[in-house]
Amino acid sequence: MTTAAPGKRVHVVGAGLAGLSAAVAFAKRGVSVVLSEAARQAGGRCRSFRDSQLDMVIDNGNHLVLSGNPAVMRYLAAIGASDRLAGPADAAFPYVDLATRRRWTLRPNDGRLPWWILSADRRVPDTDITDYLALAKLMLRHPGQRIADVLPCRGMLWDMFLRPLLVSVLNTPPEEAAADLAGAVMRETFAKGGRAIHPRIAAPSLAEAFVEPALRHLRDRGAEIQLGRRLMALKLVGEAVAGLTFTDGEVALAPGESVVLAVPPWIVQDLLPGVSVPDAFCAIVNGHFKTAPPPGTPPMLGLIGGTAEWVFAFADRLSVTVSAADALVDRDNDELANLLWHDVAAAHGLSSSLPPWRIVKEKRATFAATPAQERRRPPCRTRWRNLYLAGDWTDTGLPATIEGALRSGETAAGLLP
Repeated sequence: MTTAAPGKRVHVVGAGLAGLSAAVAFAKRGVSVVLSEAARQAGGRCRSFRDSQLDMVIDNGNHLVLSGNPAVMRYLAAIGASDRLAGPADAAFPYVDLATRRRWTLRPNDGRLPWWILSADRRVPDTDITDYLALAKLMLRHPGQRIADVLPCRGMLWDMFLRPLLVSVLNTPPEEAAADLAGAVMRETFAKGGRAIHPRIAAPSLAEAFVEPALRHLRDRGAEIQLGRRLMALKLVGEAVAGLTFTDGEVALAPGESVVLAVPPWIVQDLLPGVSVPDAFCAIVNGHFKTAPPPGTPPMLGLIGGTAEWVFAFADRLSVTVSAADALVDRDNDELANLLWHDVAAAHGLSSSLPPWRIVKEKRATFAATPAQERRRPPCRTRWRNLYLAGDWTDTGLPATIEGALRSGETAAGLLP
């Protein structure tokens, strides 16, 4: 049990991954934590729930992390959940082209020297080593530029690898996305070699990997956790926050107490109208299908030429993610289920008969990762001396990812005097 530091108390508002990360980091420092969350469960957009339609526990979406994500690994180690990620022993990314039925696997080597691009059976089919100069170019810094300003955005490598990769990482049509955000991801992953990009998926669920262990960890260290408690207003006096108004009453802050707002940007905009935050967002559509995958199905399969982009195989279901899905998100769920299952069945050689399904939509899944929205991302520190911001939408230098969310929480905890 960690003893709280005398006079140190922090209110973390929001129990998504950014808020949980901040709370865990504060608790490690011995700071007394009050964690408040408007929803009835923690996790935010990284959550699991029992779906009555499928009669099984599913994740709201499929969240992939990589073996070289340092904040992810620090967080899971801190909450005792390092064993809750599953994935292959090497960097292997299988794909299928739905139009031609051609299959291949991208296999970067583990070391930093990318000799894999010299091997035809490791790289994208019908590409040569000169095509991969685009990766090096993207890894440079391009402030204020779109990816389309930096790369031609055409050709086999773009169609079969870069575009599918970038749309999933940025959740934004990559041609319009900020080149610097794409470059930051590439510098932290492919530039470090395959050892940093072994794909990892939460097992058995997002909640059991990222959320429930964190809540147990915090309770064991004396944190006060209140769910179903929405913050309605901040009492700002001069250059500090003096109080918090929740749905269940007001809380006056004592000297030395601080606040971390780890809530969505539109909530921050309501609470702090003068603070610049992202105000354009992109959707994600997920489909969950209750059917056991065929023997030998890879845990993750990239689909080219269809509506579905990635298919994730679990013991009891196949799940699909479609990023930058603004054109799909308002379509009828039955139509979406049939559309996505058509791709899944074709990719895995399954019957066209639709199994039990569930569609999950996140209309404002992430901020649009454009140069204009990148400029609107605020820093963690605010002009109020005891108020900090956390979230994947803050200025982390990364797009809206689990890694970025967890880093933002660490940053907030590190700024507390």
